[in-house]
Amino acid sequence: MGKLTTHVLDTAAGTPGEGIRVELYRQAGNEWKLIKTTHTNADGRCDAPLIEGDSFSKGEFELHFHAGDYFDRQDIALPEPKFLNEVVLRFGIADTEAHYHVPLLISPYGYSTYRGS
Repeated sequence: MGKLTTHVLDTAAGTPGEGIRVELYRQAGNEWKLIKTTHTNADGRCDAPLIEGDSFSKGEFELHFHAGDYFDRQDIALPEPKFLNEVVLRFGIADTEAHYHVPLLISPYGYSTYRGS
Protein backbone atom coordinates (compact mmCIF):
# COMPACT_ATOMS: atom_id res chain seq x y z
CA MET A 1 0.00 0.00 0.00
CA GLY A 2 1.09 3.55 -0.67
CA LYS A 3 1.64 6.35 1.79
CA LEU A 4 2.28 10.07 2.07
CA THR A 5 5.13 11.50 4.14
CA THR A 6 6.83 14.87 4.52
CA HIS A 7 9.67 16.63 6.26
CA VAL A 8 10.91 20.19 6.62
CA LEU A 9 14.47 21.48 6.36
CA ASP A 10 15.40 25.04 7.34
CA THR A 11 17.87 25.92 4.59
CA ALA A 12 18.82 29.26 6.19
CA ALA A 13 19.88 27.64 9.47
CA GLY A 14 20.97 24.31 7.99
CA THR A 15 18.80 22.41 10.47
CA PRO A 16 15.60 20.36 10.52
CA GLY A 17 12.40 22.39 10.84
CA GLU A 18 11.31 21.21 14.29
CA GLY A 19 7.83 21.84 15.68
CA ILE A 20 6.18 23.07 12.48
CA ARG A 21 2.44 22.52 12.35
CA VAL A 22 1.45 20.63 9.21
CA GLU A 23 -2.14 20.30 8.01
CA LEU A 24 -3.24 17.91 5.28
CA TYR A 25 -6.33 18.69 3.21
CA ARG A 26 -8.10 16.68 0.52
CA GLN A 27 -10.24 18.17 -2.21
CA ALA A 28 -13.87 17.09 -1.86
CA GLY A 29 -15.88 18.61 -4.68
CA ASN A 30 -15.45 22.37 -4.48
CA GLU A 31 -14.20 22.29 -0.89
CA TRP A 32 -11.02 21.32 0.92
CA LYS A 33 -11.52 18.92 3.83
CA LEU A 34 -9.00 18.86 6.69
CA ILE A 35 -7.77 15.27 7.10
CA LYS A 36 -4.95 15.57 9.60
CA THR A 37 -3.00 18.02 11.74
CA THR A 38 0.42 17.12 13.08
CA HIS A 39 3.79 18.67 13.95
CA THR A 40 7.30 17.92 12.79
CA ASN A 41 9.63 16.26 15.28
CA ALA A 42 13.27 17.12 16.15
CA ASP A 43 14.37 15.64 12.82
CA GLY A 44 11.88 17.81 10.89
CA ARG A 45 9.76 14.75 10.07
CA CYS A 46 6.31 13.67 11.15
CA ASP A 47 6.30 10.65 13.47
CA ALA A 48 3.95 8.69 11.20
CA PRO A 49 2.80 8.84 7.57
CA LEU A 50 0.21 11.54 6.95
CA ILE A 51 -2.00 9.00 5.20
CA GLU A 52 -1.62 5.34 4.32
CA GLY A 53 -3.69 2.22 3.84
CA ASP A 54 -7.36 2.68 2.99
CA SER A 55 -7.11 6.47 3.47
CA PHE A 56 -4.49 6.69 0.72
CA SER A 57 -6.46 7.22 -2.48
CA LYS A 58 -6.21 9.11 -5.74
CA GLY A 59 -7.02 12.78 -5.58
CA GLU A 60 -5.87 16.35 -5.08
CA PHE A 61 -4.27 17.27 -1.76
CA GLU A 62 -2.78 20.27 -0.01
CA LEU A 63 -0.13 20.46 2.69
CA HIS A 64 -0.20 23.62 4.80
CA PHE A 65 3.07 24.33 6.62
CA HIS A 66 2.82 26.98 9.35
CA ALA A 67 6.32 28.33 8.87
CA GLY A 68 5.68 31.80 10.34
CA ASP A 69 5.17 30.37 13.83
CA TYR A 70 8.40 28.39 13.41
CA PHE A 71 10.35 31.52 12.41
CA ASP A 72 8.91 33.37 15.42
CA ARG A 73 10.31 30.67 17.72
CA GLN A 74 13.72 30.97 16.03
CA ASP A 75 13.91 34.60 17.16
CA ILE A 76 14.51 35.81 13.62
CA ALA A 77 13.78 39.52 13.13
CA LEU A 78 11.28 39.55 10.26
CA PRO A 79 8.96 42.30 9.03
CA GLU A 80 5.21 42.03 9.61
CA PRO A 81 3.54 40.66 7.70
CA LYS A 82 6.13 37.98 7.05
CA PHE A 83 7.00 37.24 3.44
CA LEU A 84 6.30 33.53 4.12
CA ASN A 85 3.85 32.70 6.87
CA GLU A 86 1.85 29.69 5.70
CA VAL A 87 3.23 27.68 2.79
CA VAL A 88 0.60 25.74 0.83
CA LEU A 89 1.62 22.93 -1.51
CA ARG A 90 -1.05 21.49 -3.79
CA PHE A 91 -0.33 18.17 -5.47
CA GLY A 92 -2.02 15.10 -6.89
CA ILE A 93 -1.80 11.45 -5.95
CA ALA A 94 -2.33 9.14 -8.92
CA ASP A 95 -0.68 5.87 -7.85
CA THR A 96 -2.14 4.40 -4.66
CA GLU A 97 0.66 1.82 -4.45
CA ALA A 98 3.48 4.39 -4.40
CA HIS A 99 5.24 6.30 -1.64
CA TYR A 100 4.71 10.03 -2.10
CA HIS A 101 7.25 12.03 -0.10
CA VAL A 102 6.69 15.80 -0.28
CA PRO A 103 9.46 17.67 1.56
CA LEU A 104 9.65 21.40 2.18
CA LEU A 105 12.96 23.26 2.09
CA ILE A 106 12.37 26.66 3.64
CA SER A 107 13.97 29.93 4.61
CA PRO A 108 12.27 33.21 5.59
CA TYR A 109 12.26 34.39 1.97
CA GLY A 110 11.95 31.29 -0.17
CA TYR A 111 11.04 27.63 -0.37
CA SER A 112 11.21 24.67 -2.69
CA THR A 113 9.69 21.23 -2.85
CA TYR A 114 9.85 18.10 -4.95
CA ARG A 115 8.49 14.59 -5.03
CA GLY A 116 11.00 12.57 -3.07
CA SER A 117 11.25 8.92 -2.23
